[in-house]
Amino acid sequence: MTSQSTYLQHTTFAFLDIETTGGNSSSDRITEIGIRFWRGGEVVGEWQTLLNPETRISGFIEGFTGISNAMVADAPLFSEIADALEAQLNGTVFVAHNARFDYGFIKSEFRRLGRLFSAKVLCTVKLSRRLYPEFRRHNMDALIERHGLGAVQRHRAMGDVAAMLSFFLHVRSEKGDDALEKAIGDLLQRPSTPSHLPFDTLRELPERPGVYRFYGENDVLLYVGKSTNIAQRVASHFSGDHNSGRGVRMSESLRRVEYTETAGELGALLLELKQIKALKPMFNRRSRAAKNLVSIELCETASGYLQAQLVREIEPHRLGDYFGLFRSKRDAERALSGIAAKNQLCNRLLGLESGEGGACFQRALGRCRGACEDLEDVARFNLRMQIAFHGLRLKTWPWKGPVGVIERNEPAGRMDILVVYNWVHVATLHDEGELSELSLRGQDVSFDLDSCRLLMKSLSGRDGKGFTVIELPAIGEPDVLMP
Repeated sequence: MTSQSTYLQHTTFAFLDIETTGGNSSSDRITEIGIRFWRGGEVVGEWQTLLNPETRISGFIEGFTGISNAMVADAPLFSEIADALEAQLNGTVFVAHNARFDYGFIKSEFRRLGRLFSAKVLCTVKLSRRLYPEFRRHNMDALIERHGLGAVQRHRAMGDVAAMLSFFLHVRSEKGDDALEKAIGDLLQRPSTPSHLPFDTLRELPERPGVYRFYGENDVLLYVGKSTNIAQRVASHFSGDHNSGRGVRMSESLRRVEYTETAGELGALLLELKQIKALKPMFNRRSRAAKNLVSIELCETASGYLQAQLVREIEPHRLGDYFGLFRSKRDAERALSGIAAKNQLCNRLLGLESGEGGACFQRALGRCRGACEDLEDVARFNLRMQIAFHGLRLKTWPWKGPVGVIERNEPAGRMDILVVYNWVHVATLHDEGELSELSLRGQDVSFDLDSCRLLMKSLSGRDGKGFTVIELPAIGEPDVLMP
């Protein structure tokens, strides 16, 4: 042992395993807890108990763990051992194999009692991956076989605890204290987090796509963001390299983080836009809802010339008749001015100059070819108008009806079906069976500029990746509400 050894000499490691009624910490309960405490090279204690989960243990789980309903009928409730468990774990490093599972269940049980629980956590799966990267499998059965660990009673708490501790001691013997110390230090090291945020918050976030939300005091929503890796993105908010004045203020206000997982990036982007507009977080500047969405329509005058008109009532089923989507009248007029100057089009026919008859002001400056005075050939002017506005024409919906954009996250076992019609995100489903029950008719759906642009870009193929598009049967049309 080297003189630099710290964790192995001075830290108490609580090797812990639980058995449960199922795999969901929100709805399933703990049936057994086993802990073996190790410090400075020796086992310094054990703690074990069965628990009454206050729910039925299924036949499958009983066959898997060997723990029956009869065995736990007279066992204590978690509430009865919570104080003792917290005292046992106080000041230790919480060690578990696939620690997110065990730690998540323990936190959930305390949460049901209205109590918070947190600890430094060391995952032996991650420890194995760190020190034995040449191997693909790191589950407990693989470790027992690969390293020749002793036989234990698998899927009972103390049996799995014994296997974990055997692996830990094997690593120490094979790799040496220096390598084990460094691996433990790296795995326990956490990104710096705001002072008011529980230190294990980042550890609980998934490394999967989705949307995250920052809340401050009194549950005020501070910020909504999205990422293909929620944990990584949230951690980046608190690194020194990203701390602007605004970022510092947000970090100082932060009290908790929530998240919603999605199957892929497109679903995360759409959900982020929806939540920013609906929830109006304090620190989000972009993607606010456009209150007065404006587009441009070309109509024919009595003399046959095409004339540009600003419109606010946009009919999604005829998007191809409109040119551009703008957040305000000023933005639309700025675009019209640019088109007029670049193409020598009449400002009056573009709605930029009032008055009837006679030359427009731009005509006197030589910047109009005379359509205002009926001097330019109608067909030539209209062709120039169509060419000038062509790049702004909105894309027509290329399918006969609604489509389902299917995103899958195979490792997480998740599928999302984004129902889209006329560039409007109508609904998100999680099962193909839900499609048969979906009806768009009568649904109030808000037309959104940012999500429309995102869908146009993604579904046109320029940005489309990681999803499949399927045509859906006719299921009515939603009532699209314009901002």
